[in-house]
Amino acid sequence: MVPATQRPILAILFAGVLIAALDIAIVGPALPAIRATYDAGSRELSWVFSAYVLFYLLGAPLLAKLSDRTGRRAVYAQSLGLFAAGSLLVAAAPTFAVLLLGRAIQAFGAGGIFPVATAVIAETVPSAQRGRVLGLIGAVFGLAFLLGPVLGGLLLPWSWRWLFLINVPIAAVLIGLGFRHLPSAAAARPGRFDGLGAALLSIALAATVWTLSELDSGDFRASLMSARVWPSLLLVAVAVPAFWSVEKRAADPVLHPDLFRSVQLRLVGTIAFAAGLVEAGMVFLPDIAVLGLGVDAAAASLMMLPLVLTLTIGAPLAGRLLDRVGARVVVQTGLVLTIVGLALFAWLPLDTVSFYAAGAAIGFGLSGLLGAPLRYITLQEAGDERRGAGQGLLTLFVSIGQLVGAAAIGGVVGSSATELAGYRHALLAVAVACGVALMLSAALRGRVTTGRAMG
Repeated sequence: MVPATQRPILAILFAGVLIAALDIAIVGPALPAIRATYDAGSRELSWVFSAYVLFYLLGAPLLAKLSDRTGRRAVYAQSLGLFAAGSLLVAAAPTFAVLLLGRAIQAFGAGGIFPVATAVIAETVPSAQRGRVLGLIGAVFGLAFLLGPVLGGLLLPWSWRWLFLINVPIAAVLIGLGFRHLPSAAAARPGRFDGLGAALLSIALAATVWTLSELDSGDFRASLMSARVWPSLLLVAVAVPAFWSVEKRAADPVLHPDLFRSVQLRLVGTIAFAAGLVEAGMVFLPDIAVLGLGVDAAAASLMMLPLVLTLTIGAPLAGRLLDRVGARVVVQTGLVLTIVGLALFAWLPLDTVSFYAAGAAIGFGLSGLLGAPLRYITLQEAGDERRGAGQGLLTLFVSIGQLVGAAAIGGVVGSSATELAGYRHALLAVAVACGVALMLSAALRGRVTTGRAMG
């Protein structure tokens, strides 16, 4: 039982994590309405999601280190303030470019909410309860993906702008409560921030996203040599090896090179990347429902409920199965179900039954990939000294998958004769990527022994 004096702290932290996670989950239901407001194409729409993930990745390590230096309370309040300012800008955006700027500001602020919450819990909650409380943060993310479609269905009839405007008063209340209850002390020995590594990673990811979103799948070779693509591709070719070189020498790298010595962690990274691709694909499901079924944006958001309900039900079930059958079986089952769901979207005639059946299969499949199984393997393989870095690697590869997936799907759909056909082709390509991950997962250990170190 967590002491009563710490419950207000946890409530403030969990509420902050919830609203930050909601703005990943809620963007899918908002996409059809945003498309109509700004007459945006599929390539542009993908940036509504990609900009958030990209700037979240940039903000998380920077704001986490800043909280070591200036204190948790101040950075948590500043992060919420940035998140609220970005939300207000998105809600009031007169143009699509301004909306993307707001999403970037939102995400940068959100990048400080989760790591600061984790640090405060590690510093204030007794060790006996710490693991359970940290695990609840994962449940908060699951709750966000459950609430996202519901909130979308309730607020979209008024305006999609309310999906973002509602963040402003909530953030204001949390800032006031945070100054009253959260600890202000900084870390006694703050680590050195790997600024150059973070900058190079951000440049490499942004250039990758731009390259993928601008490729023409109908004339791949010509688009590859176009002036809109080859400069960003060249930037990727320069930034990636430069980033790796910097990480090998950094005292506290963004991505620990030593983690890649473990074959199991390399496999986990690959599977996490595939899971990120699937997550990106799910963001576009409401748009698919609007285009293929002729429903309005509010109804399309509610059609996501079978997916999020099965994901919520399947996540604890996957956790229970870990000890009985081992992580490999759980992960492989998740991949098979995900492939089945994606194939249903790609091949079956689109109607309400097939939409719900495919969504439910993917929800159960993702529950075997995004929750306990991959984190379980990572915790054991990274060893005690690098467990935090191992979780960071897992989060990074899921996020890279989300970025690459959103950009690639936007590019494929934008290059297709019809947008619905483009979505089908893109989801089939994601299914193929999951098939590759399924074949590689055969090399995962059946069971991971406690205390196993990297090797």
